[in-house]
Formats: sequence, structure tokens, C-alpha cells
Amino acid sequence: MGGTAVACPRAVGAQQRAVPVVGYLSTRSVGEAAYITAAFRQGLKESGFVEGQNVAIEFRWADLQYDRLPALAADLVQRRVAVIAAVGGIHSGLAAKAATSTIPIVFVSAGDPVSFGLVPSLTRHGTNVTGISMITVALAPKRLELLRELVPRAAAIAMLANPTSPYFEPETREVLDAARTLGLQLHVLKANTERDLDAAFSMLVRQRVDALLVSGDPFFDSQREKLVALTAQRAIPAMYQWREFPLLGGLVSYGSNITGQYREAGIYTGRILKGQKPADLPILQPTKLELVINLKTAKALGLTIPQSLMIRADEVIQ
Repeated sequence: MGGTAVACPRAVGAQQRAVPVVGYLSTRSVGEAAYITAAFRQGLKESGFVEGQNVAIEFRWADLQYDRLPALAADLVQRRVAVIAAVGGIHSGLAAKAATSTIPIVFVSAGDPVSFGLVPSLTRHGTNVTGISMITVALAPKRLELLRELVPRAAAIAMLANPTSPYFEPETREVLDAARTLGLQLHVLKANTERDLDAAFSMLVRQRVDALLVSGDPFFDSQREKLVALTAQRAIPAMYQWREFPLLGGLVSYGSNITGQYREAGIYTGRILKGQKPADLPILQPTKLELVINLKTAKALGLTIPQSLMIRADEVIQ
């Protein structure tokens, strides 16, 4: 029989209710990264998109097992998501870029996206990739300098780094160069599991290290409570990358505001959902860096904070 096909009312309603899907590819774990995921959702909301109303989010968590990222990225590409938010370091951005040259990608990275090959330029990159460069890794030598200023008696300093991270070689190389300039002995301690952290802190004591610099790799942010507890137990002055560490009782941090950067990533994702192209959105970098000092922790360690640092501090926790 011939005739004109008539769309089923239910099918028409389903089409009208269809919402774009954002693929959220993270190096991290759902629980410990909840605070930055909330910041991403806030950015989406500010752009007019609310999860469960006019946008859906497909989450893929690597749980700090970075070798899982390529398969997770490929899965999101197969799902034909509208945008991939590749967060939790350059690791996920590189995996997403390898998986697609057409789906827009918004990354959040502590490493330099140009030197890692994620984009050719911070401005006119002309690709399907854009995002937020938090410049955390590049600040490692400056954090070492501030740590030395905070603990002027320090002769030997340890750096805690993740050997499985793409940040490992460039970050340790730059910190070793900075240590030589400052006349410091630097011990590089490797860790990428909780058990490694316990072993590293035992090594700190044996090597009589005076202070600790923690790498910007996402693994260490995921272990912030354990790290703060271990430094307190061992009475080791430590410098971190995010203000969340001093808020938990860590001594000092210097870097950008991680929740603010994830919010910006959510805003960029929303702008792409509205039709803007990644190639037209320049890579964002933080306009402000925060020095946060926990004065209570300093007193517990017997440290007197130099007035020069107190004046420069953006936040002092009493």
C-alpha cells in the first residue's frame, strides 16, 4: 500500500527532547574530583546548560591509571558526543586529540599544551582543540624558590614526582636546574600509588631532607589528605600547587585556582555547544597566581614566615 508516512507523536517528542551530550574524560576518580567537577558544571550553567535539563554528560574516569585514557577517549568518540571535556592534566587532552580530529575538545592542563604538542599555538591554533592551560608545571622552579625562602636553612630538598606522568621529565629537569642555581641538593622521589607515598616519606627521613616540593601531577592532588597527614607526621615543610592543600593543613601553595580553571572549561564547553568553534577560542591562562600560607602549620613546624612572604601572600590561614 502507498501513502504518506506520518511521524509518530512519541518519536517527534523524543526528537524535541534530544539534548547535546558532553563527554567528560578525566584522569581522576569520581569521588576525590567532585569539587572540580562541580566547578565545571557551574561553568556550564553560566553558559545556559544544566545537566539533566538541556545537556547530558557522559563521564569516563581513568581512576589515575593513565594508560586507560586512549580506550576511554575512543569510547566517547564512538558515542558521537558533541564536545569532549578532557580534564585532569595534559594526559586526557592528548588521548582525546589522538582519538578525534573533528569532535571539539576542551582541555584543562597543568602542562604547557604547546610544548606537549596538544596545540600549535596559544592563540591561532586552528584545530578542534582549545581549553585552559594552568601553567602549574612551569611554576615548579618558582615554587622551589619560594620554599627555599620559607625554609632558608634547607640544604637538601626532595621533589615528589609521578614517573608515569607526561610531566615527569620536563618538570624534574627544570627543578633540578633551579636547584643547582640555588645551591640546593635535590632528591627526586617517585610515587604513583599510595604505597609508594609511604615508602617515599620513609626515604625522606633516611635522607634527612629539609623540605618537600610536590609535583603538579593529578595523582598528588587526588592524595592531598594523605600527603598533608604524612608531612605533619614527619614534620616536613612542604610546598604544593593548589590552595586546597593549605586549607587541609598543608604548609604552603603557589599556583592558579583550580576550581576557577574548571569553571572556565565549563564556560568554554557551553560556548561550543552554542555554536562557537574551538579554533576561534584562544587557549586561556590564569591571570592571577595565589600564594597561600597556613600559619598554624608553620607554627607547628617551628617556622617563622618571612615578612616578605607574608606581604606577598594572597591568603593566610590562621
